[in-house]
Amino acid sequence: MYFTDRGIEELADRRGEEEVSFDWLADRLREFVDLNPEFEVPVERLATWLARLDDEDDEDDA
Repeated sequence: MYFTDRGIEELADRRGEEEVSFDWLADRLREFVDLNPEFEVPVERLATWLARLDDEDDEDDA
C-alpha cells in the first residue's frame, strides 16, 4: 500500500456517498494549490490525467 492510499481511503470513507460536480472539484483543487503552492505540479498532473481519461481510447486507435 502506498502512503497516499491512506488519504484516498479516508476520502472514500468520509465522502464516498456524496456527489460533487467537477466545477466543485476544480475549485477545491485551486484552493488547495493556493494554500500549498509546492503541490502545484502534482495537482496539475492529476487534473490533466482526470481530464484526459476518455482520450485513452482515442490513443489506442492511433
